[in-house]
Amino acid sequence: MSLYIVVAIASVLLNIVLVGGFYALVIRKRRALHDLNTVLMQKEQELLREIDRNNNLFSRVITEVRPDVSVLSNKTETQKFKMVTVLFADIEGFTQIVDTMNPESLIDELDRFFLKFDAVVQHYNIEKIKTIGDAYMCAGGIPIKNRTNPVEVVLAALQMNAFMKDLQANKGQEVWSLRIGIDTGPVIAGTIGSLKPSYDIWGTTVNVASRMESSSDGGKINITGNTFLFVKEYFNCKYRGKMPVKNRGDIDMYFVEGIIPHFSHPTCLFLPNNAFVVQLQLLRLGDLEEFVLDMLEKGLPKNLYYHNLKHTVDVYTQVELIGKAEGLSDEELLLIRTAALLHDAGHLVDYDYHEEMGVKLAKEILPKYLYSSQQIEIISKTIMATKMPPKPQNLYERIICDADLDYLGRMDFLPVSNNLFKELQEHGRINSMADWNGMQVKFIEKHQYFTNTAQKLRNVNKNIQLEKIKSVIITGVT
Repeated sequence: MSLYIVVAIASVLLNIVLVGGFYALVIRKRRALHDLNTVLMQKEQELLREIDRNNNLFSRVITEVRPDVSVLSNKTETQKFKMVTVLFADIEGFTQIVDTMNPESLIDELDRFFLKFDAVVQHYNIEKIKTIGDAYMCAGGIPIKNRTNPVEVVLAALQMNAFMKDLQANKGQEVWSLRIGIDTGPVIAGTIGSLKPSYDIWGTTVNVASRMESSSDGGKINITGNTFLFVKEYFNCKYRGKMPVKNRGDIDMYFVEGIIPHFSHPTCLFLPNNAFVVQLQLLRLGDLEEFVLDMLEKGLPKNLYYHNLKHTVDVYTQVELIGKAEGLSDEELLLIRTAALLHDAGHLVDYDYHEEMGVKLAKEILPKYLYSSQQIEIISKTIMATKMPPKPQNLYERIICDADLDYLGRMDFLPVSNNLFKELQEHGRINSMADWNGMQVKFIEKHQYFTNTAQKLRNVNKNIQLEKIKSVIITGVT
């Protein structure tokens, strides 16, 4: 065989080998891509299932904890409330108005008044009970119990009165004068009637509020001594004597003259300024605290030995301590305390993404406690700052990060640390105590408190705890 033919055959064989190798490479790559796509699709499906699971869990949790749904749906049940503020209002001289005014115009005017009153009471989460002729009745603290209702009802009364006075000034009709009476105390509430069921309230508090209204003057707000005790820090009130009331004895009466100057709008004593709103929010925080802690106590999984109710209370307490020491304003303290209260609430839904779930819960719950969208945004970012590793960007975040890891420098470090180990082990995050101690040493050596207050309070003891863990690692004795 000639050399030329040999070379030609070799060349053909080489091309066959190269082409075969190329196609084999292509096939392997296609298989690899197919396997990668399969893995990605599986991961995507797992992620979608996890998102769906979390959304379902979130829906279940928020249905169980939403502070209005269960109560509002049970208005048919008779309930006793310990602290409700009842308001009665009517138009002074209404009988004369009826005799002199066109009926259609009269009804139009009443509708106008009552629509305004409805908007005011709705803004303050006050329950409208009924209207009878020119009389308007509402109550705060039902059907959802709260501790802010005396202040909110008096605020609503001031704004109702201001609206009527504006009408008088614009129309020159002195007859349109509102008379208001208010009392605070226990009531019984429930629904009456079968054809046209209506939510109503009964009790001595209702009767006394009615008496306060009939004993008031046109353009005045007459409150009882009970209500005065709850609102005296917010409003200027003028004592006007006692009134005998059946089953209650002599009752002190006060005229509300307006909001105290440092809580009132610069141009109007009937409108609250931001300082008043913040004080009211701080009072309302007590209701939120009660609601959230009850929600956590009933709903958190039992295998959260560290991220439990006690931890939330610890952080909630510590952010206030650090915040005051760091010079936070009242509003700033409100926001940081709210964030601390909700920072671990996401554990109700998901263990790994509890910060994100906590933000979702905050955005669902806080509007019902009249937090603004700007306040909720700050609170949400503060909650997310607790995600490990901590990288705080502002004072809010530095405070909550220090409060969240406050235990590192406390005397009860070891029992708290053991609870965290037990929790992580049960969730498959750590295998042995030896691994855990080694992890703790690395973490504490790198950890730093961010605020001057926490550094002064905890740094020394944190270093003592670090030496104890190192000793345990060396000697094997706890």
